[in-house]
Amino acid sequence: MHCIILTLFPGMVSSYFDYSILKRAREKSPAGHAALLGVQFCSLRDFGIGAHHTTDDVPYGGGPGMVLKPEPIFAALEAIREQECGTELRIIMPSPQGVVFNQGMALDFSKETRTMVFICGRYEGIDARVGEGVSVEEVSVGDYILTGGELPALMMIDAAARLIPGVLGEPKSLEEESFSLRNADCGIFEYPHYTRPAQFRGMKVPEVLLSGNHEAIAKWRKEKAFLNTQQRRPDLLT
Repeated sequence: MHCIILTLFPGMVSSYFDYSILKRAREKSPAGHAALLGVQFCSLRDFGIGAHHTTDDVPYGGGPGMVLKPEPIFAALEAIREQECGTELRIIMPSPQGVVFNQGMALDFSKETRTMVFICGRYEGIDARVGEGVSVEEVSVGDYILTGGELPALMMIDAAARLIPGVLGEPKSLEEESFSLRNADCGIFEYPHYTRPAQFRGMKVPEVLLSGNHEAIAKWRKEKAFLNTQQRRPDLLT
Protein backbone atom coordinates (compact mmCIF):
# COMPACT_ATOMS: atom_id res chain seq x y z
CA MET A 1 0.00 0.00 0.00
CA HIS A 2 1.60 3.24 -1.16
CA CYS A 3 0.26 6.65 -0.09
CA ILE A 4 1.22 10.26 -0.75
CA ILE A 5 -0.15 12.98 1.53
CA LEU A 6 -0.42 16.36 -0.17
CA THR A 7 -0.54 19.01 2.55
CA LEU A 8 0.54 22.50 3.52
CA PHE A 9 2.04 21.04 6.69
CA PRO A 10 4.09 17.87 6.00
CA GLY A 11 5.74 18.06 9.42
CA MET A 12 2.35 17.82 11.07
CA VAL A 13 1.68 14.36 9.64
CA SER A 14 5.09 12.79 9.04
CA SER A 15 5.86 12.16 12.71
CA TYR A 16 2.74 10.02 13.08
CA PHE A 17 4.41 7.29 11.05
CA ASP A 18 7.58 7.24 13.14
CA TYR A 19 6.11 5.14 15.94
CA SER A 20 4.63 1.77 16.77
CA ILE A 21 2.84 -0.42 14.22
CA LEU A 22 2.95 2.02 11.30
CA LYS A 23 6.70 2.57 11.74
CA ARG A 24 7.26 -1.18 11.59
CA ALA A 25 4.99 -1.46 8.54
CA ARG A 26 7.12 1.13 6.72
CA GLU A 27 10.27 -0.79 7.59
CA LYS A 28 8.99 -4.32 6.96
CA SER A 29 9.64 -5.58 3.44
CA PRO A 30 8.84 -9.13 2.32
CA ALA A 31 11.69 -10.63 0.32
CA GLY A 32 11.90 -8.98 -3.08
CA HIS A 33 9.02 -6.63 -2.42
CA ALA A 34 8.50 -3.04 -1.34
CA ALA A 35 7.67 -2.16 2.26
CA LEU A 36 4.21 -3.17 3.45
CA LEU A 37 3.36 0.51 3.83
CA GLY A 38 4.88 3.33 1.83
CA VAL A 39 4.07 6.91 2.84
CA GLN A 40 5.43 10.10 1.28
CA PHE A 41 4.71 13.70 2.21
CA CYS A 42 4.33 16.32 -0.50
CA SER A 43 4.35 19.98 0.49
CA LEU A 44 1.73 22.01 -1.35
CA ARG A 45 3.78 25.10 -0.56
CA ASP A 46 6.49 23.85 -2.94
CA PHE A 47 4.04 24.43 -5.79
CA GLY A 48 2.78 27.81 -4.60
CA ILE A 49 2.64 30.80 -6.91
CA GLY A 50 5.15 33.64 -7.01
CA ALA A 51 7.96 34.63 -4.69
CA HIS A 52 5.82 33.98 -1.64
CA HIS A 53 4.65 30.54 -2.84
CA THR A 54 1.00 31.56 -2.45
CA THR A 55 -1.42 28.66 -2.13
CA ASP A 56 -4.68 30.38 -1.14
CA ASP A 57 -6.81 33.40 -1.98
CA VAL A 58 -10.09 35.09 -1.02
CA PRO A 59 -13.30 33.45 -2.28
CA TYR A 60 -15.14 34.85 -5.28
CA GLY A 61 -18.50 36.23 -4.23
CA GLY A 62 -17.21 37.33 -0.85
CA GLY A 63 -17.34 35.63 2.49
CA PRO A 64 -14.92 34.83 5.31
CA GLY A 65 -11.71 32.83 5.14
CA MET A 66 -9.46 31.74 2.33
CA VAL A 67 -9.71 29.04 -0.35
CA LEU A 68 -6.89 26.83 -1.59
CA LYS A 69 -6.03 27.77 -5.17
CA PRO A 70 -6.30 25.19 -7.97
CA GLU A 71 -2.93 25.88 -9.65
CA PRO A 72 -0.68 24.51 -6.86
CA ILE A 73 -2.80 21.39 -6.47
CA PHE A 74 -2.83 20.60 -10.20
CA ALA A 75 0.92 21.25 -10.38
CA ALA A 76 1.55 18.96 -7.41
CA LEU A 77 -0.56 16.16 -8.89
CA GLU A 78 1.27 16.46 -12.22
CA ALA A 79 4.61 16.24 -10.40
CA ILE A 80 3.39 13.19 -8.50
CA ARG A 81 2.28 11.50 -11.72
CA GLU A 82 5.72 12.11 -13.21
CA GLN A 83 7.41 10.82 -10.06
CA GLU A 84 5.27 7.67 -10.05
CA CYS A 85 6.35 6.90 -13.63
CA GLY A 86 2.92 6.26 -15.04
CA THR A 87 1.52 4.37 -12.07
CA GLU A 88 -2.21 5.04 -11.85
CA LEU A 89 -3.28 7.35 -9.04
CA ARG A 90 -6.29 7.02 -6.77
CA ILE A 91 -6.98 10.51 -5.44
CA ILE A 92 -8.78 10.85 -2.11
CA MET A 93 -10.01 14.18 -0.76
CA PRO A 94 -11.23 14.23 2.87
CA SER A 95 -14.50 16.16 2.91
CA PRO A 96 -17.59 16.29 5.15
CA GLN A 97 -19.62 16.02 1.93
CA GLY A 98 -18.04 12.70 0.93
CA VAL A 99 -18.94 9.05 1.27
CA VAL A 100 -18.65 8.01 4.92
CA PHE A 101 -15.48 6.02 5.62
CA ASN A 102 -16.00 2.58 7.16
CA GLN A 103 -14.22 -0.71 7.74
CA GLY A 104 -15.14 -2.03 4.31
CA MET A 105 -13.51 0.99 2.69
CA ALA A 106 -10.45 0.50 4.91
CA LEU A 107 -10.13 -3.06 3.60
CA ASP A 108 -10.49 -1.79 0.05
CA PHE A 109 -7.70 0.74 0.63
CA SER A 110 -5.46 -1.93 2.15
CA LYS A 111 -5.62 -3.94 -1.10
CA GLU A 112 -5.10 -0.96 -3.40
CA THR A 113 -2.33 -1.39 -5.98
CA ARG A 114 -2.56 2.18 -7.27
CA THR A 115 -0.74 5.03 -5.54
CA MET A 116 -3.21 6.74 -3.24
CA VAL A 117 -2.91 10.52 -3.01
CA PHE A 118 -4.66 12.29 -0.13
CA ILE A 119 -5.34 15.96 -0.82
CA CYS A 120 -5.62 17.72 2.54
CA GLY A 121 -7.72 20.85 2.40
CA ARG A 122 -7.37 23.83 4.73
CA TYR A 123 -9.18 27.06 5.60
CA GLU A 124 -12.57 27.36 3.86
CA GLY A 125 -11.82 24.50 1.49
CA ILE A 126 -10.45 23.75 -1.97
CA ASP A 127 -11.31 25.48 -5.24
CA ALA A 128 -14.13 23.40 -6.78
CA ARG A 129 -12.29 23.11 -10.08
CA VAL A 130 -9.97 20.53 -8.52
CA GLY A 131 -12.93 18.17 -8.25
CA GLU A 132 -14.11 19.13 -11.73
CA GLY A 133 -10.76 18.65 -13.44
CA VAL A 134 -9.45 15.60 -11.63
CA SER A 135 -11.04 12.26 -10.78
CA VAL A 136 -11.36 12.67 -7.01
CA GLU A 137 -13.08 10.56 -4.36
CA GLU A 138 -14.48 12.66 -1.53
CA VAL A 139 -14.49 10.72 1.74
CA SER A 140 -15.89 11.81 5.11
CA VAL A 141 -14.80 10.56 8.54
CA GLY A 142 -17.91 11.92 10.26
CA ASP A 143 -20.45 14.69 10.52
CA TYR A 144 -18.21 17.38 11.97
CA ILE A 145 -15.74 19.99 10.75
CA LEU A 146 -11.97 19.88 11.32
CA THR A 147 -9.38 22.54 10.58
CA GLY A 148 -7.88 20.49 7.77
CA GLY A 149 -7.83 17.19 5.95
CA GLU A 150 -4.67 15.90 7.63
CA LEU A 151 -6.34 14.11 10.53
CA PRO A 152 -8.89 12.33 8.30
CA ALA A 153 -6.07 11.24 5.97
CA LEU A 154 -4.14 9.82 8.92
CA MET A 155 -7.24 8.04 10.20
CA MET A 156 -7.93 6.41 6.84
CA ILE A 157 -4.34 5.31 6.28
CA ASP A 158 -4.08 3.98 9.83
CA ALA A 159 -7.31 1.98 9.52
CA ALA A 160 -6.25 0.52 6.17
CA ALA A 161 -2.59 -0.18 6.96
CA ARG A 162 -3.32 -2.43 9.92
CA LEU A 163 -5.39 -4.66 7.61
CA ILE A 164 -2.41 -5.37 5.34
CA PRO A 165 -1.29 -8.97 5.93
CA GLY A 166 1.89 -8.97 7.99
CA VAL A 167 1.44 -5.55 9.59
CA LEU A 168 -0.03 -6.77 12.88
CA GLY A 169 1.86 -9.27 14.99
CA GLU A 170 -1.32 -11.24 15.72
CA PRO A 171 -3.64 -11.20 12.69
CA LYS A 172 -6.39 -13.01 14.62
CA SER A 173 -6.90 -9.90 16.74
CA LEU A 174 -8.45 -8.21 13.69
CA GLU A 175 -11.32 -10.68 13.67
CA GLU A 176 -12.61 -9.79 17.13
CA GLU A 177 -12.37 -6.01 17.01
CA SER A 178 -15.37 -3.71 16.94
CA PHE A 179 -16.21 -2.97 13.31
CA SER A 180 -14.08 -5.83 12.06
CA LEU A 181 -15.68 -7.16 8.89
CA ARG A 182 -16.91 -10.18 10.81
CA ASN A 183 -18.48 -8.03 13.53
CA ALA A 184 -19.72 -5.46 11.03
CA ASP A 185 -21.77 -8.16 9.31
CA CYS A 186 -23.36 -8.97 12.67
CA GLY A 187 -23.65 -5.34 13.75
CA ILE A 188 -21.89 -5.75 17.10
CA PHE A 189 -19.16 -4.10 19.12
CA GLU A 190 -16.30 -5.91 20.77
CA TYR A 191 -16.54 -7.47 24.24
CA PRO A 192 -14.86 -5.85 27.32
CA HIS A 193 -11.17 -6.55 27.94
CA TYR A 194 -9.31 -7.08 31.22
CA THR A 195 -5.68 -7.67 32.22
CA ARG A 196 -3.66 -8.01 35.45
CA PRO A 197 -4.20 -7.38 38.32
CA ALA A 198 -7.26 -9.56 38.94
CA GLN A 199 -8.49 -7.01 41.50
CA PHE A 200 -7.96 -3.25 41.45
CA ARG A 201 -9.50 -0.77 43.90
CA GLY A 202 -12.27 -3.19 44.70
CA MET A 203 -13.06 -3.90 41.06
CA LYS A 204 -12.64 -7.55 40.08
CA VAL A 205 -12.08 -9.25 36.76
CA PRO A 206 -15.12 -11.44 35.96
CA GLU A 207 -14.58 -14.93 37.37
CA VAL A 208 -15.34 -16.61 34.06
CA LEU A 209 -12.20 -15.05 32.52
CA LEU A 210 -10.08 -16.58 35.26
CA SER A 211 -11.69 -20.01 34.98
CA GLY A 212 -9.70 -21.39 32.07
CA ASN A 213 -12.97 -22.67 30.58
CA HIS A 214 -12.61 -21.52 26.97
CA GLU A 215 -16.14 -22.49 25.99
CA ALA A 216 -17.62 -20.47 28.87
CA ILE A 217 -15.31 -17.55 28.07
CA ALA A 218 -16.38 -17.55 24.42
CA LYS A 219 -20.05 -17.57 25.45
CA TRP A 220 -19.50 -14.72 27.95
CA ARG A 221 -17.68 -12.63 25.35
CA LYS A 222 -20.42 -13.13 22.78
CA GLU A 223 -23.11 -12.11 25.27
CA LYS A 224 -21.17 -9.07 26.45
CA ALA A 225 -20.50 -7.96 22.89
CA PHE A 226 -24.22 -8.06 22.15
CA LEU A 227 -25.14 -6.22 25.37
CA ASN A 228 -22.41 -3.64 24.77
CA THR A 229 -23.88 -2.89 21.35
CA GLN A 230 -27.45 -2.91 22.61
CA GLN A 231 -26.64 -0.35 25.29
CA ARG A 232 -24.39 1.94 23.27
CA ARG A 233 -25.51 1.67 19.63
CA PRO A 234 -28.85 -0.18 19.36
CA ASP A 235 -29.19 1.22 15.84
CA LEU A 236 -26.47 -1.18 14.69
CA LEU A 237 -28.59 -4.17 15.68
CA THR A 238 -31.36 -3.11 13.32
